Amino acid sequence: MDAEDAGPPPYFPIAWDVEEGQTYEWCGCKETKTPPFCDKGDCKERVLYQAPLTDTVYFCHCKETKDPPFCDGSHARLLREFIKKRNNQE
Repeated sequence: MDAEDAGPPPYFPIAWDVEEGQTYEWCGCKETKTPPFCDKGDCKERVLYQAPLTDTVYFCHCKETKDPPFCDGSHARLLREFIKKRNNQE
């Protein structure tokens, strides 16, 4: 299966309830099987996030954010591009 057959990329952030003082390892390499967190010890795109308080955080899922590990809305551009490409194929 190539990238074209894999379907659309994940377009929306992952809401996660974090606990004050806990450290989370967000994965930016797109290869994790446990998004949004790293599941490999050698991930070079890992970003550590220590929660300053207990809250719901929106982690980036599309991996295009300019503010890792948080969603910055970059997925909207990806979604527009996907829809445009899909419409051009019909």
